[in-house]
Amino acid sequence: MRRITGKSGDSLIEMSPSGSDDMNGYNNHESSGTGSLQQGPPEIDKQQHSKDSVFFRDGRRRVDFVLSYVDDKDGERKQERRKVYEANLENVGLELETEDKSESEDGKTSFVKIHAPWEVLATYADVLKIKVPFKVNDIPDNKDTPMNWLSTPFRLPDHIMHPEPDYFTAPFNKSKSDFFLIDDQETFFPPSTRNRIVYYILSRCSYLKDECPDKDKKGIKRLLNNGTYTAAFPLHDSRYWTRSRDPNCESERYNLYKHWARFFCFFKEQPLDLVRKYYGEKIGIYFAWLGFYTEMLFFAAVVGTICFIYGFLTYDDNQWSKEICSEAIGGNIVMCPLCDKKCGYWKLITTCNSSVGEIFGPYN
Repeated sequence: MRRITGKSGDSLIEMSPSGSDDMNGYNNHESSGTGSLQQGPPEIDKQQHSKDSVFFRDGRRRVDFVLSYVDDKDGERKQERRKVYEANLENVGLELETEDKSESEDGKTSFVKIHAPWEVLATYADVLKIKVPFKVNDIPDNKDTPMNWLSTPFRLPDHIMHPEPDYFTAPFNKSKSDFFLIDDQETFFPPSTRNRIVYYILSRCSYLKDECPDKDKKGIKRLLNNGTYTAAFPLHDSRYWTRSRDPNCESERYNLYKHWARFFCFFKEQPLDLVRKYYGEKIGIYFAWLGFYTEMLFFAAVVGTICFIYGFLTYDDNQWSKEICSEAIGGNIVMCPLCDKKCGYWKLITTCNSSVGEIFGPYN
């Protein structure tokens, strides 16, 4: 493998030709029409391919990212950019599969599905120093606390709260892959990590030919801004209201909606491990902080409720309110203007209606 030219820190790693041939074997199989195990798994008929699936038509390679585009009057120039860009993505090692516009609902939009094979994932996980598990956590977890049964209504099923065991983690090192707990290369990196790696490549890949002098013309954001592609996005693993019909899909989005992202689950604990696994660390830590912040506001809400009840019960006996609303006292007290030029003098009794604020606290 070698690095594709670019600024320091932004260069991409081009896979070796031999590895590229192996990774693109599916495309070779599709064009040659000869069946071979080395050329990738056979393609599933489009009519039998579930729309809920997050895999290529072979049913094995996961769709890690999707690009969409619509041909228009400036189609030739944009088509050239797409051709060069997608060729560069394949040089980096990504695998592409195109869905023709005739397959889309509007009949105008074409889709390019992107899959990152193990070689690409391992290479860029090493570059990005992504932390991965290397040992199961063997520290005993003492959760037996007195009156633990009181929290039962607030708990979620264990498979939702802990979708996978706790691990000790370390930055991934491709040269020491045997050191990590890799049971299956296809599922070792969660979808959120796979999406992150693919987006890292998409945002740094050039869409101009090597002989072009402008080396800064690269990245999916520029292609979206100039209309070459209309959208770039990762896929959810299912619809949020029902499980996927594809048995290979985890339907974690459905689990999050059922046990977390609904109004009637507001009093339940948050499945932070599942949120982190599905959306990534940044989203996970955001909801962890939001949950902690909301829990701490509970104590302030209790104090506020007590003040409200006290103010409501003692409103009729409040001496301040009686004096303000009294014609003999509040009606005879003249207050200074509230501003320098346009404001006049006013009587204290005019604030009588505002004394209802005492219900919310005597010092409101």
